[in-house]
Amino acid sequence: MKPDRPSLDAALPLVLAAPKDESRIEYLCYRPNFGERAFVDRLKVTSAGGVENCRWTKHPWMKLEDGSPDPRIQVCIIPRRVLDLVWKDGDDVVHPGDTFVADFETSEENMPAGTLLKSGDVVLRVSDVWNDACTKWKARYGVDALNWVRDRPELRLRGLLCEIVSDGELVNGAPISVIERPAQA
Repeated sequence: MKPDRPSLDAALPLVLAAPKDESRIEYLCYRPNFGERAFVDRLKVTSAGGVENCRWTKHPWMKLEDGSPDPRIQVCIIPRRVLDLVWKDGDDVVHPGDTFVADFETSEENMPAGTLLKSGDVVLRVSDVWNDACTKWKARYGVDALNWVRDRPELRLRGLLCEIVSDGELVNGAPISVIERPAQA
């Protein structure tokens, strides 16, 4: 059953009460092809190649002027509390396909563009690209879920897009934490 707007609005305080600095990686996922999801315990990530075996290298939704994949969208992180509102493990509805889930408060105020996140050797930089949800989000989770995300861009309810700064391996269950936020102007 798709969430309705009153339920989503009522859950907003809980979503915004998520941890601000530390979490754990859950549901590591890569997308080998359109509509496909592969859940794994480990994922290799590189600044040059993105998430190993992910379709990003062949079919990115954002490209640079030269046609190559935009590195600002290499990794997607969806907040755990938002995912819990729209998707349940075992549902017939497809998992959104984000690289991983983390119980983070992902607002611009808490994690402005340029914020660095670290897990093991991997360092990710929060992108300036806003994840506004796509038509697939609307089809899977409903128009209320789409509007809920889009009506509050500063809260980044759909999650974070990130660029890989340091190569390494993401591990399911491993800690991830904010290591640096950009200086406020």
